[in-house]
Amino acid sequence: MADTILQPPVVAERLHVSLGTLAKWRVYGKGPAYVKIGRMIGYRESDLEAWIADHVVRSTSERTAA
Repeated sequence: MADTILQPPVVAERLHVSLGTLAKWRVYGKGPAYVKIGRMIGYRESDLEAWIADHVVRSTSERTAA
């Protein structure tokens, strides 16, 4: 079964960040994995969910994955 490919505006809204932040994360390798086909940028839903799962913390003293 193929993953759904989400466009950057959808991902930014889901993560509550701006499109600019999402673009900066792509440059610095901080955000979720993405696919690039030609000029199209997309995010596989499974990669987004995995990235979110990697950023779960249980207290404010825990360090988040960077």
